[in-house]
Amino acid sequence: MLRKHLPDALLQAIRHSELIRPEDRVLVAVSGGPDSTALLVALHELGFDVATAHFDHALRAGSEKVAEQVRALCSRLGVPVVAGRRESPLPHGSMQAGARSVRYEFLEQARARVGADAVALAHTADDLVEGAVLHLMRGCGLAGLRGMPASRGAYVRPMLAVWRSEVMEFLGQRGITAYDDPANADLKFARARVRHEILPALEQGRPGIGRRFYAAARQASIMQEALEQEARALVSAGMPARPDVAGMPEPLAVELMKVLYSRAGGLQPGLSRAHLSSMLRLVRGGAGGRGVDLPGGRRFRIVGSHMEVVVPPAASARVVSRPRLDVKSCPGCDDSNAAHLRPGVRVHVGFRRPGLRMRPSRGSGSRKLQDILVDARVPREDRDSWPLVFAGDRLAWVPGIAVDADLERVAGEPSLHVAISPMPDYWRAKVARLGTPISPRGESS
Repeated sequence: MLRKHLPDALLQAIRHSELIRPEDRVLVAVSGGPDSTALLVALHELGFDVATAHFDHALRAGSEKVAEQVRALCSRLGVPVVAGRRESPLPHGSMQAGARSVRYEFLEQARARVGADAVALAHTADDLVEGAVLHLMRGCGLAGLRGMPASRGAYVRPMLAVWRSEVMEFLGQRGITAYDDPANADLKFARARVRHEILPALEQGRPGIGRRFYAAARQASIMQEALEQEARALVSAGMPARPDVAGMPEPLAVELMKVLYSRAGGLQPGLSRAHLSSMLRLVRGGAGGRGVDLPGGRRFRIVGSHMEVVVPPAASARVVSRPRLDVKSCPGCDDSNAAHLRPGVRVHVGFRRPGLRMRPSRGSGSRKLQDILVDARVPREDRDSWPLVFAGDRLAWVPGIAVDADLERVAGEPSLHVAISPMPDYWRAKVARLGTPISPRGESS
């Protein structure tokens, strides 16, 4: 067991962050380096219920020795450890992004395994400054200038007010030597160039500029958190319509897009600037019925003035959820969720297939089903699962959109009342948003 020390800068900073509650179980992500080692020791000294997660990315020879050092430290502290090692190729893209992706996947598994309330990450004030400079070099908004948030979901960064020099002092007082990752000095990485070349050069010309960057990033963080809170409140009160979002200041509109994505199960951070720009272009004037493909198989789309992020239903789910028809005689009624066909027609429900056509009752001539769905602004990911009603092999009714002119009832005569029963909430919501009925040219009647 390590000897406890009197409160110092690092311990005080963690206390003052108030990111971890006294009753929380905390999973500490420990790479074996100085920052994460100091965070583990500090949280243990402060009396928190901690467990350790260590992930070996297996990117260099001898990395397993670091895992052994972490296990040894945890054994001295009496702290349980969950260790993992990468055994499959990294995702395509940059090595750093791929490593981050598999690391967070491991941390989620470890958090569930130990029942942790929070996952503590050991980013410091220096990391905050380096991140802000990197984002400024690439071009960024308010969210980039803040560097990184103090918390996001279960993930917390209680050392953002601690400088790397204070970390080394903390470890030196306790006689702890941590692993020094050579990648931190490898100038092929942009962050290493910022750390070892750009910031030292700026500091030489403008002493104290690092701390001024830090103050600017913290102020940006306050402003960004206010924007995020406003966006969440707007969505909770009912998502604003597209025209309203199109007229908003861009920073707030961007945060609304992020909230939509998050509420659809998208991981944060998950949207690139390219994704967000495409979404805003669609909001500001793109035609409804189109969309933007997003990470995680999700899609942003606009139907009328309604915006949403959806996960397209799997083909198997479409078959399982096949609706049934409710057919009865009717003298004529105003049920907008039903079609009124000529008596004696035998109908059944189905879905889109190649070659389908129809002569819509409010259109002119025969038209492809594909064109009817496009003109009615049915998003492409919904077209294969939109229920269709057939009379034999002939398309009789596209619910909410069009009825075949030759099969529609004659005014003043009895009819066959055809409805999807029960009408699933999914379809009812779509029909309600599109407007019922809708002409084959996409105009509400």
